[in-house]
Amino acid sequence: MSNNNTKSDGGQSGQGRKLHIPYVPATENPREITVTSILLGILLAVVFGAANAYLGLRVGLTVSASIPAAVVSMCLLRMVLRRDSVLENNIVQTIGSAGESLAAGAIFTMPALFMWASEGKTALPGFLPVTVLALAGGVLGVLFMVPLRRPLIVDEHDKLIYPEGTACADVLLAGEEGGSGAKGILAGLGVAAALKMVTDWFKWIPSAVSIPVKTVRGELGLDVSPALLGVGYIVGPRIATLVFAGSFFGWMVLIPCFAFWGDADLYARAGATGIWKEYVRFIGAGAIAAGGFFSLFRSMPVFFRSLRQKRGGTSVGGDAALRTGRDLPLKRVLIGIVCVIAILAALPAAPVGIGGALLIALFGFMFAAVSARMVGFVGSSNNPISGMTIATVIVCAFVLKSTGTVGSAGLTATIAIASVVCITAAIAGDTAQDLKTGFLLGATPWKQQLGELAGVAASSLAICGVLYLLHAAWGFGSDSIPAPQATLMKMLTDGVMGGQLPWELLAVGAMLAVVLEMLKVPVMPFAIGLYLPIRLNATIMLGGLLRVAFQRWQKTREDGFTLVSAGLIAGEGIAGIALAIITLCCKR
Repeated sequence: MSNNNTKSDGGQSGQGRKLHIPYVPATENPREITVTSILLGILLAVVFGAANAYLGLRVGLTVSASIPAAVVSMCLLRMVLRRDSVLENNIVQTIGSAGESLAAGAIFTMPALFMWASEGKTALPGFLPVTVLALAGGVLGVLFMVPLRRPLIVDEHDKLIYPEGTACADVLLAGEEGGSGAKGILAGLGVAAALKMVTDWFKWIPSAVSIPVKTVRGELGLDVSPALLGVGYIVGPRIATLVFAGSFFGWMVLIPCFAFWGDADLYARAGATGIWKEYVRFIGAGAIAAGGFFSLFRSMPVFFRSLRQKRGGTSVGGDAALRTGRDLPLKRVLIGIVCVIAILAALPAAPVGIGGALLIALFGFMFAAVSARMVGFVGSSNNPISGMTIATVIVCAFVLKSTGTVGSAGLTATIAIASVVCITAAIAGDTAQDLKTGFLLGATPWKQQLGELAGVAASSLAICGVLYLLHAAWGFGSDSIPAPQATLMKMLTDGVMGGQLPWELLAVGAMLAVVLEMLKVPVMPFAIGLYLPIRLNATIMLGGLLRVAFQRWQKTREDGFTLVSAGLIAGEGIAGIALAIITLCCKR
């Protein structure tokens, strides 16, 4: 288990503040970023990125690779290469996890460009533009997260859990310390991997259960996902309840309203799922967009305050004078951000222009901040990246249309901007999880940030090749590669450019977010539940309830099932990636 014991600051402030004690003290300087860790991390980034790209294009979801990367790096470095530095292990998983996040951002948007090319609306995107957009989004995601590390990871250490980041630290420390902790993780890993194979490969039992509630024309359900169960256990009952409440409101209140007084024919044809796809999901997208603005506004004061701080803070990880508090220099980070935006504005291969580059800077930073904060509550696997991308697509398409940029140029520019923003948000969330892991372990932040940049660079080249390969083999939008998320972005862009978009539903979602904000109910967890299928959030809720039961049973604040939960997340992640690779090889 992560060594995050606390002690008082000596009562100097009189407020009983706590000091974080990392596993590796700041005074020590063990092996961390090495040639071995960089090469192994890049290899994992490419493999995980390619596997998750295929998986996401098949089913619209990707598997968080932070914990699988930690498990693989631990096995290879410690058991094969006989290297015993936990911080070197951490660098490997930091680089390796970047591939999955960049792949998620790319596959949610870029296939739309290929589908338009197949329809004759635009030209087939070139290799260079796809690589440039992916690389720009990845670099911005890492750089935007640098000044956010202190306010999110350090100052809110006790508030933002970062479930994958915390579980990842547990995995690495279990390998470091051995004993019962490692046994708990391995037990969870084995159970989750076996269950994943049973449900998704052999299909002996269904991977999800849906229960129509015909009396009110709603629907309940449960996803047979050990990873979601583990996430619910780690985030705790409060956040799990808020997420499930959003789903329950959507599937048992809004959908029945549409069925009884709205589109009854759609319910007869497609059931509650059809109404959710046509109506409720857009309400959830509007709520997420509004909640994103609320989260940004709340984060700005502490963000600007952190920029004015030279050193110090309430923890070891916040003192810039110590190894564990050193980020990349802020001046160089700002120069890097300006350079990336300028390149996007000037480079002909990036079809965004000056206006598009400014929109990327605005939405990229806003959603990077929102993403980095939200993954602290619900984890990277449930980060509403697609909801943020929906908001970006709608606003950008509207702005471009109002300025006369329509036709193929408008379509291409909208998706290009959305691609960079989507990747930025995805990488920012992944970077936040990795920095949380490093904070618990006692890693050097600037070395982790360099590792993220290395993973982004390698993954940008790999994801481009994967997109071209899969499009050439089957074509996006086909039964083999349906690309559901990118199809949605394509539909929204066509809708705005063609004058057909459910603005009323988006406005309803935004007004719902305003009401929740007035009632002081956290908007984003509720909105996430409204946007996602209820079966996913029901499993998270079950995990939260399981934590309550275990704590009452053991009468302790912490229990051994936290490590088992980390194993559940790791097991399903590894099994999901393995299945994606097998499926890709078999061309199923």
